[in-house]
Amino acid sequence: MEFLPITSADDYRVQDIYKSYSSTFPADEQRDWNQFTALFSNPHVKVISVFHETQAIGYLIIWELSSYIFVEHFEVFEAFRSQKLGSHITGYLFKNYPRIILEIEPDHLGEDAKRRYSFYQKNGFTLIDDMHVQPSYGEGKKPLDLWLLANYTPENLKSVKDEIYDVVYH
Repeated sequence: MEFLPITSADDYRVQDIYKSYSSTFPADEQRDWNQFTALFSNPHVKVISVFHETQAIGYLIIWELSSYIFVEHFEVFEAFRSQKLGSHITGYLFKNYPRIILEIEPDHLGEDAKRRYSFYQKNGFTLIDDMHVQPSYGEGKKPLDLWLLANYTPENLKSVKDEIYDVVYH
């Protein structure tokens, strides 16, 4: 498996990633095209294309923050799901980043949310906040009640949340 950083919104992979991102994540969990392409000029952000056997199988959008990374989006493309590739991707994250935080929909919102929560639990994440609110991504989009998961226990959850709000969702 290869993890290849994308450093420009002009990279050919960006269109495919955005197309999948737009169809996979609910509208309130998405940046619009201009916000998405602006990520490539943000020094905190890494967009990583994931390849397996010469095929693009997914991507990661991570934010390098003060003492941890925040995984804003993590997707295995639909054609490659249920092949344990997501576990290999979390393995890459654990190997390269000792402290990881991400947000997910609460598991009571449906079967997909339950499946996702179970996946992250099996891959070393625990619930650290069930009262997290993802701010709105912009006009016409709603804030969302989500859960924060991590592979460690943050010493000061409030400062972690403040940093996520200030840097990721500013």
